[in-house]
Amino acid sequence: MNPFVIDTVVAAQSSVSDSHFPLQRATDLQHALATIFSRHLGNVRGGRRFESEGLLVTGQSGSGKTEEVDRLVNAFNASEAMMPSGMPARFVSCVLDGKVAWKELGRETLRGLGYPISDKSRATQVQIWRQVVVQAREQGVVGIYYDEAQHILRGKSDAECLAILDSFKTLMKSPQWPLMLILTGVPELAGQVKREPQLFRLINHVNFEDITPPDDYRIVHEMVSSYAIHARIELDADLTSFDFYDRLATAGAFRWGLVIQLTINAILEAAAQGATTLSREHFIKVWAMKTDVNEVAGPFLHPGYTTMFRKDRPFQVSLPT
Repeated sequence: MNPFVIDTVVAAQSSVSDSHFPLQRATDLQHALATIFSRHLGNVRGGRRFESEGLLVTGQSGSGKTEEVDRLVNAFNASEAMMPSGMPARFVSCVLDGKVAWKELGRETLRGLGYPISDKSRATQVQIWRQVVVQAREQGVVGIYYDEAQHILRGKSDAECLAILDSFKTLMKSPQWPLMLILTGVPELAGQVKREPQLFRLINHVNFEDITPPDDYRIVHEMVSSYAIHARIELDADLTSFDFYDRLATAGAFRWGLVIQLTINAILEAAAQGATTLSREHFIKVWAMKTDVNEVAGPFLHPGYTTMFRKDRPFQVSLPT
């Protein structure tokens, strides 16, 4: 027996790892992509020069953007929508960080396309971006998904930011093979995109809203129940109360991604204890373990939880001054 493997946790994680609670935003996002791809495909079939479109998906950190868009892109690629060339259309993904300057953006994009290019390459930016278009067309790539796009813009000069935004715009307006873009990031990214009017004109914005109390608590209930069913664990009656839903939403800063992850972690804690029923106690343990805050001072027990835990500071206690 391996001391670093908790078999019940492994089994529970396996049960919920492939499950996905279908929020309305996923349907809206799929419709948005289907709409711009259908227009894209119609333009390709028409044979005339056109400009492509893109999606800008924003939301607070922990809202669940990356998982939703990853699933969207994977589903799109798996659908194998055929292009006139006979190749299936697909997206490739690039994760951006603050270390990537605009001069390296083209190299990172080429690597996302599976094209080997060295950091020491002497190719100019113009040559690199031309190669991006060539590789995309040869591979049937119709779009590029840049995750956490705000990172590449932070700390940059105005000139560098505009150069990056101009690179995005150039991809979408390429006369040889215009590419759709999906950009994800925190809400401030929308303001950055607006700085390049031509890029902004080609972008469709989808914002992931926070949990709205109490209207969304029925959905929170359905979510908790759904993951419990997948993990084959019963729900304690206490977990069906308004009080619990309000505390759970507060614990996750009213962000869907954080609330879902807290729920999954509580289920795993129950599995570690060998429990057959998911209770508030498991959520309390998970919170205390994550924050190193005394259990009685956490949002699941403290009577003043609504003022102690703010939406803009996930997992932090805001003490009154």
